[in-house]
Amino acid sequence: MTVTDPNPAPPLPRPSPWRHAVATARNLWRQLTSMRTALVLLFLLAVAAIPGALLPQRNLNAGKVDEYIAARPVLGPILDRLEMFDVFASFWFTAIYALLMISLIGCLLPRLREHLRALRSEPVAVPRNLSRLPHHQQGVLDAPIDDTLEQVQTVLRRWRTVTRTGDDGHQSISAEKGYLREAGNLVFHFSLVGLLVAVATGRLFGYEGAVIVIADGGPGFCNTSPAVYDSFRAGAATDGTGLDPFCVRVEDFSADYLDNGQAEMFTSNISYQSGADLGTDRWQQHRLRVNEPLRLGNERVYLTGHGYAPRFTVIFPDGQQRSETLQFAPEDATTFLSSGAMRFDPPGGTYPDPDERRRNQIALEGLFAPTAAFDGTLLTSAFPDMLDPAVAIDIYKGDTGLDTGIPQSIFTLNSEMINQGRLVKQARVNLRPGESTTLADGTTVRFDGAEEFAYLQVSHDPAQNWVLVFAITMMGGLLASLVIKRRRIWVRLRPAAGAGTTVELGGLARTDQAGWGSEFTDLCQRLLPDTPSAAKEDR
Repeated sequence: MTVTDPNPAPPLPRPSPWRHAVATARNLWRQLTSMRTALVLLFLLAVAAIPGALLPQRNLNAGKVDEYIAARPVLGPILDRLEMFDVFASFWFTAIYALLMISLIGCLLPRLREHLRALRSEPVAVPRNLSRLPHHQQGVLDAPIDDTLEQVQTVLRRWRTVTRTGDDGHQSISAEKGYLREAGNLVFHFSLVGLLVAVATGRLFGYEGAVIVIADGGPGFCNTSPAVYDSFRAGAATDGTGLDPFCVRVEDFSADYLDNGQAEMFTSNISYQSGADLGTDRWQQHRLRVNEPLRLGNERVYLTGHGYAPRFTVIFPDGQQRSETLQFAPEDATTFLSSGAMRFDPPGGTYPDPDERRRNQIALEGLFAPTAAFDGTLLTSAFPDMLDPAVAIDIYKGDTGLDTGIPQSIFTLNSEMINQGRLVKQARVNLRPGESTTLADGTTVRFDGAEEFAYLQVSHDPAQNWVLVFAITMMGGLLASLVIKRRRIWVRLRPAAGAGTTVELGGLARTDQAGWGSEFTDLCQRLLPDTPSAAKEDR
């Protein structure tokens, strides 16, 4: 037998999909903006930066990245697809960075509202039972209530106080201090957000360029285009145009060395033009040293290294000559034994036929030693300072590839030209300044000496001042949050039996108990000097 309910309950309404989506989004937002999530994202950001320190990065040295991938044909392409060679511009590093920013801001805004509300609110009323607080003291003073109230207000003049009158006529004072502790905490975290934004802005709109500038009369360089730099890295939002113009010439360079050859300090006197001086004969002087950059607006010019640029003169059979000064790459950071190459095209008219001219180009490749030391005919360097310079070079004649349009390294010759026989070795010689050698066709190659060059780095960071400001405010906020203590104290005044005033005090540490016992005892001694201390120990 089946029993049917005559009044069946109506079916429950199906939940709205929009309401479910809103609830899910709200829960995700709460999870994202929790302090725990912010700490996890901060840890992930630190972990994500590790590959950028261990693996070569394409924006710093694309050649090393190519070598790394070529040496690891299986692992290399996988890492490249995962953007491990462009870590700080990768989508996953950017996603962690952005989520950390959102999480921090979502954590801090509610805390900021709560702190502003606490600043506007009055200290809480005196608890009913002060004896239950961690710190409690009671005593009797002979003065009337009004005089005692004035004395208490004087002792607590640096506290934020509120005086209230109870229904039974007793007076009470609520006092609190240490509001700046939470303010310092907020300043620290907001400064951290500002610092992250400033660093990201600098990475987006900044750039770095490195250039070798020959000292003692070298041409210098002008910050007008990325083409003037030997290496240039532009931010993601910078295309290399619109650079702030300025020009730099290196007047001289000097290095101080210890007896063991270790460099102690690099110093370079430079001349520069900027602003209204550009296009005129007015040059400003500046002494450039390591970690003491030249500052021009948002640009900083650093002295990061040095080396040597040998000078050679090639005298062709008809008497015409060409001279060139070109930097060699240091092979030994201790002795500055350097290697490099040079290419000389015959002057116009020496060989009227273009094919003949190409067949008679001169190329040099070899070593330069600032302080020469020979083992037989093998050249090495004994000291990094230029005390006794010499070169060991191979001299080639033929097509150097200057007319091919194919880019070549300035430090080595094109090995394909040599292997194909288009560039033929003519001699191998060791030369000191002023010495020369003559080839079979009458061409003379002379070593004229060497100049020092300075390795300059130009950095443009439009947010560098804000990075400094936020770093300072971070330290100030952290110091305030560590030094300032949050304390509360309540005082209840009641008429004593007979005459005088009964004073009851209670204290509570809002943040930590460190030092609060002695501070509360000191307040009790000032308010109740004739009453033995009976403050409770911290619980």
